[in-house]
Amino acid sequence: MLMKLMNEDSGKVIGEVNEVEMRFLVDMLEEESVEDADYFINQDTIDMLEVRGGDPELIALLRQAVGDSEGIEITWEPV
Repeated sequence: MLMKLMNEDSGKVIGEVNEVEMRFLVDMLEEESVEDADYFINQDTIDMLEVRGGDPELIALLRQAVGDSEGIEITWEPV
């Protein structure tokens, strides 16, 4: 199942990720609560994901989405 990643603040679609990439994000990133449905991503987070074996396409997608900002909140939904 494909998941659509979005910038939570702007609503802009970042791109689509497959089930394996989404599971990797969920496993690697910290949820603030049980109801948490978003993740804060910055360059340090992306570097950590890359070191831990993140798919190169996923890493590139996240780097492009964060750009020069201090970081973004991402959310997702099924495609």
